[in-house]
Amino acid sequence: MVPGVRKAVRWNTPFYGVEGQGWFLGFHCFTKYVKVSFLNGASLEPLPPIAAKQEGVRYVHLFEADELDEELIAGWIGQASRLPGQNLF
Repeated sequence: MVPGVRKAVRWNTPFYGVEGQGWFLGFHCFTKYVKVSFLNGASLEPLPPIAAKQEGVRYVHLFEADELDEELIAGWIGQASRLPGQNLF
């Protein structure tokens, strides 16, 4: 889906990015949901629903009982992969 994607794990969180563009996506598992972090999420359309303390970061929480909108999530991932990412490490 994303050509040239790389993965790194930091702070018990897998991050995904593209060489030379930075990191654009992270996942963190909690007891009741998975937090999907779009590190440039404020630039996505439609806007992911949850704001973060960090400027530009937006989240979506995925609960097991919820129906997953795969098209929407895939669209956000595709958009995020084409935007400049963050240098986290």
